[in-house]
Amino acid sequence: MSLSISGAIAWWRDLQPDPAHGRSGDRAALAKLRRCATVTEAMQEPATFDLFRRGGGRGSNDLAAAALAAAVLAHIREDDPANRFIARRIGPENTDKAETALVKPLRFRRLMEADTEDERLIAFRRLAAIAGNKLNVPDISEALLAWTDERKRRWVYDYWNAGQPTPSQTASQTEETTP
Repeated sequence: MSLSISGAIAWWRDLQPDPAHGRSGDRAALAKLRRCATVTEAMQEPATFDLFRRGGGRGSNDLAAAALAAAVLAHIREDDPANRFIARRIGPENTDKAETALVKPLRFRRLMEADTEDERLIAFRRLAAIAGNKLNVPDISEALLAWTDERKRRWVYDYWNAGQPTPSQTASQTEETTP
């Protein structure tokens, strides 16, 4: 991950209208990003290049990640600092009560299995909509800018309220699957 999470958070805050602090934000940029149907469309928006620069982007892969982040973050209207882990917030109360999940297990599975940037764009936008466009901005920024296998594992653990995998669990799982 070469894009800065703090840069993404600052970018998001600057675009959001905040009448209490006398900031009008950039409603036009947010609207344009919300209308982008693909990551390629979002790559062509000036606000995406602002995120790319502020995040320290260095190449085409960083531009695609910035575009994905910009197009999804534009849908987040309110930060949710009380719920640090999004996957825990959207998951079921416990494994026996899957029906209590804000995001049902099948939709969560689709999010976990989204391979392309455009698939992730659709899945994360749906997640934002289901959550009322109120998510923890640092956590969603990290996920959008670095959707790694390790992050997916953490989201699955959080979603099912299983806790964090210990390093020995991760290492033993790797050893068991290594031929």
